[in-house]
Amino acid sequence: MMKVNNLLLGVLVAATCLSSCGNETKENMNTSEYSTLLPDKVSFEDTIDNKATHLYVIKNSKGLEAAITNYGGRVVGLVVPDKDGNPTDVVIGMDSPSGYAEATEPYLGALIGRVGNRIAKGKFSVDGVEYSVFQNNGPNALHGGKKGFQYVVWDGEQVNDSTLVLHYESADGEEGFPGNLKVKVTYTATEDQGLKIDYEATTDKRTPVNLTNHAFFNLNGEGSGTINDHVLQIYADQYTPVDSTLIPLGEQATVEGSPFDFREATRIGERVDQEDVQLGNGDGYDHNFVLAKDPSGLAARAVGDKSGIVMEVYTDEPGLQFYGGNFMQGKNTLKSGAKDEYRTAFCLETQHFPDSPNQENFPSILLEPGEVYKTSTEYVFSVKN
Repeated sequence: MMKVNNLLLGVLVAATCLSSCGNETKENMNTSEYSTLLPDKVSFEDTIDNKATHLYVIKNSKGLEAAITNYGGRVVGLVVPDKDGNPTDVVIGMDSPSGYAEATEPYLGALIGRVGNRIAKGKFSVDGVEYSVFQNNGPNALHGGKKGFQYVVWDGEQVNDSTLVLHYESADGEEGFPGNLKVKVTYTATEDQGLKIDYEATTDKRTPVNLTNHAFFNLNGEGSGTINDHVLQIYADQYTPVDSTLIPLGEQATVEGSPFDFREATRIGERVDQEDVQLGNGDGYDHNFVLAKDPSGLAARAVGDKSGIVMEVYTDEPGLQFYGGNFMQGKNTLKSGAKDEYRTAFCLETQHFPDSPNQENFPSILLEPGEVYKTSTEYVFSVKN
């Protein structure tokens, strides 16, 4: 009888231990809810400008997971399955808010505003009044000035497992722009295996607005080496040539017969080192493409040469800035431990054209009081076997 009791006691103790150990593991493993390729949420709990920073994870039912911080609205990581079903983080990023704040590359994964891309000499006029934005890119203003939207803490609300809504109010005069601008950005992990970004904004004064996201992609995975062997297709017959400071010359030139012809799928690095004035001005690709009017909104398609991951970009914007990582210098340690080496990531930024406030032949980016700025972009993933 004593042996039976002892055996029963042992079973009860073991069961209790298994139960408590299991609960402890679930409670303590912050990353148990999502891919271990993404940072721990705790590492993003911080305070910047007296506002709390957080990391949010949204996902769909097909293995797509996106980690987004309200510090700069940054896409920290984006995990999708590769051709063998292995989870792969296709967006490079840092592992904490301080990592982003101290990085030599200010725009990693960030929401960009008020005006994405460059404004010549940091100056523009609205209704005869001249405004000045900090010249943070040589003689020009870039991506909203010295403290653009990438360095502000947004108000975040995770609506459900697949949706995150961010809000920010940019005060009249912030970075030199007129009007109080209220911005809402919604990130959605869609069931068509996409990360969709919906932008909305309203203002109480006429003001230029050109919002985008500056995710740096490597479809073979963060830290996997050059992106020059990725294959890229851009659905554009024209691009906007630039001067030596990357300000558009005001014309829309054909891509025909140039290194900018990506109408057929082409290796990114196939022509990047050719002798070409425009490639010289950008130290490679850093140019706006004038998108064709595809009814589906398809703007570009990229394929990772090792992973087989395919990314299609859909947008209602007229332009797409293709940046080939020309200014990456290996000075920042990414969340995987790898360095951000030269041309190990690329960007496809949906947008209106650069320097639009000063280019009368470009589509206007002026937002009027009473109007609602609305635009959408979706990055959709699949695999090529």
